[in-house]
Amino acid sequence: MEFEINDKSPAPAKVQLADQLRAAITSGEYAERLPSLTELTQRSGLALNTVQAAVRILKDEGLVYGVKGRGIFVRRLS
Repeated sequence: MEFEINDKSPAPAKVQLADQLRAAITSGEYAERLPSLTELTQRSGLALNTVQAAVRILKDEGLVYGVKGRGIFVRRLS
């Protein structure tokens, strides 16, 4: 999945990326695990700090959780 960040949007880049990741999780594209932060950085063209902030939004929402050294996993919602 490639991500499209609109520089003219009033929404910050981290929010745009979080929205796109959330949509990918909801659609089942990312059913178990998100790509690595490095891969998300490359695909989005954003800085690592911005990608981390987007993932933090999803963590705060309870959609994903991180396992140190293993990755970011999608929380199974029942």
